[in-house]
Amino acid sequence: MRIDLPDGAAGGALVPYTMGEPRAYPPPAGPSSSRVAYAAAHVVADPFGDGAALDWETTLAFRRHLWSYGLGVAEAMDTAQRGMGLDWAATRELIARSGAEARACGGRIACGAGTDQLPPGPASLEGIVAAYEEQLAVVDAAGAVPVLMASRHLAAAARGPDDYAEVYGRLLPQLGRPAVLHWLGPMFDPALEGYWGSSDLDAAADAVLALIKANADRVDGVKVSLLDADREVALRRRLPESVRLYTGDDFNYPDLIEGDEAGYSDALLGVFDPIAPAAARALQALDAGDHAAYKEVFAPTVPLARHLFESPTFYYKTGVVFLAWLTGHQQHFRMVAGLETARTVPHLVRLFRLADAAGLFPDPGLAADRMRAWLTVQGAAG
Repeated sequence: MRIDLPDGAAGGALVPYTMGEPRAYPPPAGPSSSRVAYAAAHVVADPFGDGAALDWETTLAFRRHLWSYGLGVAEAMDTAQRGMGLDWAATRELIARSGAEARACGGRIACGAGTDQLPPGPASLEGIVAAYEEQLAVVDAAGAVPVLMASRHLAAAARGPDDYAEVYGRLLPQLGRPAVLHWLGPMFDPALEGYWGSSDLDAAADAVLALIKANADRVDGVKVSLLDADREVALRRRLPESVRLYTGDDFNYPDLIEGDEAGYSDALLGVFDPIAPAAARALQALDAGDHAAYKEVFAPTVPLARHLFESPTFYYKTGVVFLAWLTGHQQHFRMVAGLETARTVPHLVRLFRLADAAGLFPDPGLAADRMRAWLTVQGAAG
């Protein structure tokens, strides 16, 4: 399959590109037996709706796709545009609908609970706790593992680690099941700078570790998205034995999931949304102890992931939805709050090349046709 693509190095001139063959990734018989793996899932906007209106059937169909590959769904996380267009009313409905779908499919699901129903601006610790409690009740009703999402309001209000310990220490004992804590670095959300009470990441790690140790029976794990593999491994080695570290490192996930002689990371990753079939195949290989096959499957996905999450990292969601459209999971490339415009033409052209190199287009003809149509709209086609 041949397509002409603009080349930034040649001033945008069109150059011929021949697409490769898709890789075959049949769905596995079930989830990985050696790792817990969640894909943070994107949402599909209703192109005829206003604000945060969603195309519910297509949004839920994509979750069924993820479950069919044995992955858990991490719902209502930042990949679903929490804090970047998806409001609490739509999020509440998303959690309820996805929870019902998970029960029907027998799929694993975790859902984010935060404080984003509060208005922008200062909030008291009491108000922050109440906001978390409201959202946690929705997650509990959905039958999902709760993810205590990092809160912009708490980051703004907390005077130090003690305020984080107070808020989380009040929430965790209330939960009907152990929760996942959420450490999202400022590259994903600049408003979270200094989370856990310090911009010194060593001090922040000490604070979150103290919180976990004080509530180990109520903490399933901690999701770490700092894009710093060494720091993640260091924290992982200090965790209580019963507490998982879920890597959110979309740059270094193969090595972190594979692990070392002292342990491994489980996964809660935005990159698993577009690479779900490859991720499932790699985890199957790891289950079988075939580390060579594991590395071989993941290797071509890493350049794609590093490009997808390049700075400004929080716009990675645009590339995730672009790939979902090219692979046929949705019929349009529109996003909540118009976020489809957040990445440049050269960025998305390179993303197309990298996805093709990883064999992730199950129908290259469809991907090429959609890419040509999009380039035409951008004024970048011949």
